[in-house]
Amino acid sequence: MSQSATTSMRAVPGSTPEERAAQGKEARSRSPRSGHAVYRPSPDRPDPLAILEEQSAVRVPELVPIRYSRMSESPFRFYRGAAAIMASDLAGSPDSGVTVQLCGDAHLLNFRLLASPERRLMFDINDFDETLPGPWEWDVKRLSASFVIAARANGFDDAERAGIVSATVRSYREAMRGFAGMGNLDVWYAKIDADRLEALTTDQLDKSGRKKLARAMEKARSRDTLQVFDKLTEPVGGRPSIAADPPLLVPLADLMPDVERGELESRLRRLLDSYALTMASDRRALLEDYHLADVARKVVGVGSVGTRCWILLLLGRDGRDPLFLQAKEADTSVLAPHIGASRYRNQGERVVSGQRLMQAASDIFLGWERVDGIDGKQRDFYVRQLRDWKGIAMPETMSPAQLQTFGELCGITLARAHARSGDRIAIAAYLGRSEAFDRALVTFAEAYADQNERDHQALVDAVRAGRLPAQELPGA
Repeated sequence: MSQSATTSMRAVPGSTPEERAAQGKEARSRSPRSGHAVYRPSPDRPDPLAILEEQSAVRVPELVPIRYSRMSESPFRFYRGAAAIMASDLAGSPDSGVTVQLCGDAHLLNFRLLASPERRLMFDINDFDETLPGPWEWDVKRLSASFVIAARANGFDDAERAGIVSATVRSYREAMRGFAGMGNLDVWYAKIDADRLEALTTDQLDKSGRKKLARAMEKARSRDTLQVFDKLTEPVGGRPSIAADPPLLVPLADLMPDVERGELESRLRRLLDSYALTMASDRRALLEDYHLADVARKVVGVGSVGTRCWILLLLGRDGRDPLFLQAKEADTSVLAPHIGASRYRNQGERVVSGQRLMQAASDIFLGWERVDGIDGKQRDFYVRQLRDWKGIAMPETMSPAQLQTFGELCGITLARAHARSGDRIAIAAYLGRSEAFDRALVTFAEAYADQNERDHQALVDAVRAGRLPAQELPGA
């Protein structure tokens, strides 16, 4: 657990803004802002590879080597899959005692373009597999370290990296101060849509950067259901079917014998019917106008590789009216051993509830369910659209100025997400107007990037020595 006593996410009912601000300022005496600069691995730090192996033990065995291969590729790819390792490292670190709904894996690639239900392009957090209430500092630290790791991969020097992290944290701090002065409804309605995104970046980006942003927004809008339908399906017997791309995408028909396949497909149909009960009635009515046409297992992400993930092709009025849903296994959050179990018994509900609380607008098909597998084990899943105007950042193509601007957007977005669930006034008062916390996070992020590089090298060495399996290892 963290060093300071942790309060609930909400302010004490009836407390005044002045009382809440005083609580935040008082927390500085227990947990000085400068103290966040410190990262030293504990003498009894768990073996990071053992943490990965523990996760792999409950995943699909034949997919685990893909996970290790992807994490071996670079320190940044390792970091994307190492949320459990960092959660262990952050346990016991100083914090202000104010909790929020954490993303739990707030690295920079989990901030991206996506669509709102009103068909507006938004910039928001996207991944909530590890979401859980906890110290707000944990998300800010994971985000800050991800920028150092990405900047090192680009060859940026010490001053450039410091500028990027400092700007990211400053934007979080200043945005939180802005939210502290707003009414509850104004905070809830706050969002970064396409218009605000352009307004926020106009002065920061040069002509090249503005063109790059415009292309990214245009590309995101093109990544809709019809685009993924054309990309992932092929006609079979006059009907659209999901095209095989093993081992990353394997249709159910190619995955198992007929009897087992029929049983699994029947269970997935029941999942669709029962998960719909977790959605609003109008969206449930929309889903009822579709029927299941095909199913495939998909390998997703880096840290999620090996979890059970199904993509479901549904068709509406005809063969050119598709809907792709993704049913992804939800396990216990990697934060839970350190900050306590979720109050939700279903891990899919934990993910969905956290996503709805943190996002400005969520997917209309978002929901959850528990399923009995054909192996007799119960597993929790959450369901969402496979792709809906998703646009992911490409930090490897960014200049220092562009990466800094992206960091500022991420900082604002994270502050808005935290302000919806935690005591924004206490957090803003704790952070204050000085750059004390910003400077501390610059130091922390560099130190943790060093740790991440050591852990990545340990994985590379373990794969080369045969301790951990990988399908391929770059440079081997």
